Amino acid sequence: MPRQIGTAMFSAPSTLTVSSFLQRVSALALLSASALASAQSFDAVRLFTPPQGDGSGSVGAAVIAGRKYLGSDEDRTMFLPSVSYRWANGWFAGTGNGIGYLFKSPEHLQYGLRLTADFGRKAKRSALLAGMDDIDASPEAGAFANLFLSREVFFTSSLRYGSGGDHDGLLFDAGANYAKLVSPQWRLSVGVSATAANRGYMQSYFGVPAAQATAARPAHEAGSGLRDVRASASVTWFITPTWDAMVAVTAMSLQGDAKNSPLVRDRHPVTGVFSLTHDF
Repeated sequence: MPRQIGTAMFSAPSTLTVSSFLQRVSALALLSASALASAQSFDAVRLFTPPQGDGSGSVGAAVIAGRKYLGSDEDRTMFLPSVSYRWANGWFAGTGNGIGYLFKSPEHLQYGLRLTADFGRKAKRSALLAGMDDIDASPEAGAFANLFLSREVFFTSSLRYGSGGDHDGLLFDAGANYAKLVSPQWRLSVGVSATAANRGYMQSYFGVPAAQATAARPAHEAGSGLRDVRASASVTWFITPTWDAMVAVTAMSLQGDAKNSPLVRDRHPVTGVFSLTHDF
């Protein structure tokens, strides 16, 4: 039956569940980012297919191979659940998109408001952070906008406020993506994205106050600017009409005051994700 992604229609074999693919990419983006650093999570909203009936969703789990925090060189492997649901009236909720509302708009444009979370950072996570203050979890209020050039090419952007030690961190995310069904059972997706942050966020996660400086981590002031750029690729296998598996890889390059932080031991972390997802 025809399925819509962005502004275009295409025919997908009835044996596939393509309709929620991009929504699950969003959940994986969250999981992959969480492996790198809890603070980088809800970087984009992907709600490119209308829900079936009054609503539809997905549930699954993923194994993530990443780092203990953003900039760490210590490996961390996690097993995390993934769940998302979208209602026909515009509301949505899930581990990838947060909780929000999508306003009515032209087919080639999406925009809305949402509530997400900054999960913070515990000093006990790494010996290099010992003696530093914990960064408590906090809610983030924000907005998003997506632009579709075709069924395969789309742009995402989001603004989030409330992260960091003083809950005054501001993050702006922007990305460009290409996704294509290359055969009845396989879909490829690639993308590039970047995140910029204000001083409140950067100093919380990459700064070192003089009072907490040591020989291993000298004092460091982190100002606003570009935090990182990322490239990602994923392959999805549609196993049945309601089950699929995905492998995704994200390569990141820290920038500016982030990469120069004494807390950063790996400026170019790579994260791998494997997930299994069920639609309902």
